[in-house]
Amino acid sequence: MSDERFEHLSAGDPAPDFALRDATGATVSLSDFAGRRVIVYFYPAAFTPGCTTEACDFRDNLASLQGAGYAVVGISGDDVETLARFAAEDRLDFPLLSDPDHVTAKAYGAWGEKQIGDRTLAGVLRSTFAIGEDGRIELAEYRVNADGHVRALRESLGV
Repeated sequence: MSDERFEHLSAGDPAPDFALRDATGATVSLSDFAGRRVIVYFYPAAFTPGCTTEACDFRDNLASLQGAGYAVVGISGDDVETLARFAAEDRLDFPLLSDPDHVTAKAYGAWGEKQIGDRTLAGVLRSTFAIGEDGRIELAEYRVNADGHVRALRESLGV
């Protein structure tokens, strides 16, 4: 395993900017949301059971999150074509961004060792960040469970 360690972010930290391609191939950056609140969540891979559950949960709660002033963005290492299929198949109507080299996941501390069965490997850690209008982290959650996560997030944010 790698000795690489990535710092976790905390409330008050500036959110690292990013410029990543979405499911349509367009570039989306955090600065596109300047002056707005945004939830950025990292998930390991499209079409896996947990990631599908989480994405559909965000989709189903999108109206209430937007009503509270939050945009939602999902980020994974999947390529643009996979993201397009994932978005179409599950009717995901928020941006899904491709981070193939995991640079953004690492900048957010959403990359590290995890257990899959009896194996330890490096990968995306399911993590969620609420970012304020000022570009600072309001809430950082690491190693979240896909099931029930959006409900718990809404409670934490008072939505």
